[in-house]
Amino acid sequence: MDKGFGYSRSRMVRPVFTGYRSPVSSLQSTSIFWMNGRLATQLSEISTDPRCLQDGGFWAVSTTFEGGFMAAKFENLRLSDFPRHPWQKIAGNWQSSISQSEYVAYVERIQEAIAQGWVYQVNACREISIEIGVDNLRGLFTEIIANNPAPWASYLEIPSLNIASASPELFLKRQGNQVLTSPIKGTAPVGENSFGNKDRAENVMIVDLMRNDMGQICKSGTVSVPRLLATEVHPGLVHLVSDIKGELKDGLSWNEILSAITPPGSISGAPKSSAIKVIQSNEVARGPYCGVLGWVQGDQCELSVAIRIFYKDDKLRFGTGAGITWGSDPVQEWEETQLKARRLVSIAGGLL
Repeated sequence: MDKGFGYSRSRMVRPVFTGYRSPVSSLQSTSIFWMNGRLATQLSEISTDPRCLQDGGFWAVSTTFEGGFMAAKFENLRLSDFPRHPWQKIAGNWQSSISQSEYVAYVERIQEAIAQGWVYQVNACREISIEIGVDNLRGLFTEIIANNPAPWASYLEIPSLNIASASPELFLKRQGNQVLTSPIKGTAPVGENSFGNKDRAENVMIVDLMRNDMGQICKSGTVSVPRLLATEVHPGLVHLVSDIKGELKDGLSWNEILSAITPPGSISGAPKSSAIKVIQSNEVARGPYCGVLGWVQGDQCELSVAIRIFYKDDKLRFGTGAGITWGSDPVQEWEETQLKARRLVSIAGGLL
């Protein structure tokens, strides 16, 4: 996997591969992972080398949009609800990495690139952040589960990385040689169940991109689209969702699979390589936001697109974005980023 590893906050420069595997037995009691009723404890190892996933153990996985990889191996896995913790709402104002006028200008630059034939669609994101004085996000995730249940909600707490996710989007589900991805494109408030041509065209565009990505790892003729432009209701939002499935080529490693299909197409754009260049020129590093979050065990996995996530370093951070096409209204796209952030920020606290 010829991508950078590490979680730098700097602009999107891919560092040299420096993968490592480190036993961390002294930190077992303070690290946990939870997703869809799977509670993992007793952290035994942390690795930045994706080849670690080949050992058949249970690994919680987090990647960055820029290509960073981190996996945590847990020795104890059981079915359990997430252990509840209290949460004191944050006070203060969230700060955006760019203002409304700067975001509108970013959208207009994307539309110029589209007009020049450089790209067809770009997912334009920004980050909001706020000071925080807690040790971990367990209390916040408790509130997320209670007030914003999401199909791929997950929690990861290991040394140097703490994520509370309310992701609605499946990036990759694997059962043996069968794989499935379910990209989301199209967002509206609950009650607005009809989507316009812009949202439908954007969804189909990303489906085509993901069919191409899946074609790199699946046997010829096995990639299909069993569900196209389905409407799903999520907390506070309605999404357009499609499914792409296929049968893996024989003998592929996890390293090869992840290298071929990351970052997720739904949060980069089409063509992916051109969209990433546009993003690199206009955004600070997204970090874990818009990466992949979930678990791998042998030939099984559930990996979400890491959207609607809070993560903690020196501040509490939350990313939000919108898919930009030629038909986008720049101000409405800003409002979509507000819509996607508003409900979860109200759970965490603070003023948006």
